[in-house]
Amino acid sequence: MSKDAGTLVLVRHGQSEWNKKNLFTGWRDPDLTEQGVEEAQQAGKAVGERGMTFDIAFTSVLQRAEKTCQMILDGVGQSDLETIHDEALNERNYGDLAGLNKDDAREKWGEEQVHIWRRSYDTPPPGDDGESLRDTGARVWPYYMSEILPRVLRGETVLVAAHGNSLRSLVMVLDGLSKDEVTGLNLGTGVPLIYQLKSDSTVASKEVLGDDSGAH
Repeated sequence: MSKDAGTLVLVRHGQSEWNKKNLFTGWRDPDLTEQGVEEAQQAGKAVGERGMTFDIAFTSVLQRAEKTCQMILDGVGQSDLETIHDEALNERNYGDLAGLNKDDAREKWGEEQVHIWRRSYDTPPPGDDGESLRDTGARVWPYYMSEILPRVLRGETVLVAAHGNSLRSLVMVLDGLSKDEVTGLNLGTGVPLIYQLKSDSTVASKEVLGDDSGAH
């Protein structure tokens, strides 16, 4: 029987200005809203109330995730913790959809097509740089395997503050979701997911702190 290793905490950033405006964001870099700041602070409080501290933190190079990460660390009294920023953890690139209102996109292309672009596993949005969830996972998963997982397997507690789709690509594998099942997966903003991993890198347990509803 495989023994437990360390702890992985995944948190989607708090609500961004473009979440609030219902815009496709991707690699664009809007700031957090006031609500987003509160969500990030609440995530830090929720983790802190569990008595958890971290050995290292990882985030993307987009400010909504970077600021969420810092607020969580502030909330657990670890403001100066080593934090690694890498674009491998960036949100999926929405290509030509970036900056468009989601309702306007539905009027132009139809509800079904926009849902496929947003939630399907392997259909990218229009544009040469548009990424499907599979494309996003193709950069997130190797980074996780080489940089994040080894820390957890050494028994460390690791924070990853990132984005809806970069984290969906991780959760899909961690939770063993199929391509069809992942279409229904939406991660709430500022909601910590706590994974205890086994020494063989599989999941021993998962806990969601707080409500899992949030901005899409």
